[in-house]
Amino acid sequence: MPDQSANVLRFVYKFQFDDDVEKKFEVLLHPETLELLHSPNPNPPPWTKLKFNQCENCPLSDSVEYCPVALNLSHLVEEFKFSTSHDKTWVVVEAPERTYAQETSVQDGLGSVMGIYMVTSNCPILDNLRPMVRFHLPFASAIESVYRSISMYLVAQYFRFRRGETADWSMEKLTDLYKEISKVNKGLWNRLSKASGYDANVNALIVLNTFGDAVRFSLKKDLDDIGKVFSSYFGRQK
Repeated sequence: MPDQSANVLRFVYKFQFDDDVEKKFEVLLHPETLELLHSPNPNPPPWTKLKFNQCENCPLSDSVEYCPVALNLSHLVEEFKFSTSHDKTWVVVEAPERTYAQETSVQDGLGSVMGIYMVTSNCPILDNLRPMVRFHLPFASAIESVYRSISMYLVAQYFRFRRGETADWSMEKLTDLYKEISKVNKGLWNRLSKASGYDANVNALIVLNTFGDAVRFSLKKDLDDIGKVFSSYFGRQK
């Protein structure tokens, strides 16, 4: 494992159950690149091989032996492979700025921590969501996820503009990005369905994909639900 005393971004997820069982996961990230600092599984299961139910849009070359996301998720999947989606759990999340706690279902808590692993594991498609990890919000609602996703994308366009690159202010490419992310989620679902005896792992992915669908749907509706709260900005800026 990396030196935990180093300058890292640290999240800790604790799943606490009524039978006094606790499952704890420490996620360490590079403070600037947000890349996962994680010792790989020395005995990765077969379903982590790149060619095992490989995502239809996977851009990785045949020289890559393991799917980087599957490899980093493998220990998490192993811990919950006999868990049921709607089992109740008390989840405590220690983030750099504050601590969150909520009674929730295993699938919702698991989806939250899975989301961190997935976008920090060097998947060329999922990495586009990596900036959101710096402002990670556990137990986010659909509307909160939509707002964070769109805000992240527009900030990215601002920095592209500052660098003299083409900025997508109309967010046309964001819909395309989430279409590609949905394909990755489907590919990972196919992997995890072969790795788990129960449904918590696969349904956690369904939860994550639902948030992606919410972003696409909101963009299709021109963000009507969110736009109403910005009325104080309308008609007064020159």
